[in-house]
Amino acid sequence: MTDGGEPRLYANRWGDTSDPAPGRRGSYRDVCSCIDQSRPHPRARVRFHTERQDTSAPGWQHLLELIDEAAADGREEFRPLSELSPEERRQIITLPPSIARLTAVKHLVLYGSNLVRIPPEIGAMSSLEEFTPYTSYRLHWFPYEITRCRKLTRSTVSTRALFGNYKMRPPFPQLPPSPESVVDLDLGNLDPRRWGATALHGCSVCDHPIEESGLHQVWISLRVATDVLPLLVNACSSACVATLPGGARDYIPTPHKGGRVDQPASDWD
Repeated sequence: MTDGGEPRLYANRWGDTSDPAPGRRGSYRDVCSCIDQSRPHPRARVRFHTERQDTSAPGWQHLLELIDEAAADGREEFRPLSELSPEERRQIITLPPSIARLTAVKHLVLYGSNLVRIPPEIGAMSSLEEFTPYTSYRLHWFPYEITRCRKLTRSTVSTRALFGNYKMRPPFPQLPPSPESVVDLDLGNLDPRRWGATALHGCSVCDHPIEESGLHQVWISLRVATDVLPLLVNACSSACVATLPGGARDYIPTPHKGGRVDQPASDWD
């Protein structure tokens, strides 16, 4: 929805989660300076967010309860942040794997979140038609598994905050070389600075267990619903990488490892 710039909003259509002073005391989200949204820096260096989710935090426990309730009653719209206090919202930097149980949800609203990553389990939300993480300015990328949401046709994303966005062309984090064996990796306890996640298990492409093969990480930018999103692929083999589609028009056309890779000119240019 936002590829032509941020939409003009006359009212908060997604619940009362507005934050007049992000990063300040009492705010429900942290300041992010990863991407300069005022002018392009295509040769800058960027990294993944390093935060780990505190699963003992009250906000996390409350979110788990809300997901249980939504899964039990089969609701079609899920806007959990509006049911959390400001302090609890700030404690949520990812979503639980249990979102895979929300198979009836058609509209997922994460307006103004403090999220830094979305788990691959979003791909199991088979009824999802609309996705609204608008003004989640610390959310710079999405898991490739979101492409499994075949009914997803509408999205509202703050695209200027995304890696490789056409407006500013910020770079992508450099991905590590692909290990042919993961025997020395604790896939349940990874460093998010290096791998983008704290745990990896199934292949983004074929869902084969990564534990039984290698790990081949690549970036690809694809149109998902209304927006072109930078997607992180965690593949089990180079063969799975070879099956990926071509990148979106006016974006890098092939899967890549990020870093200072050449991108098309920005809209600013």
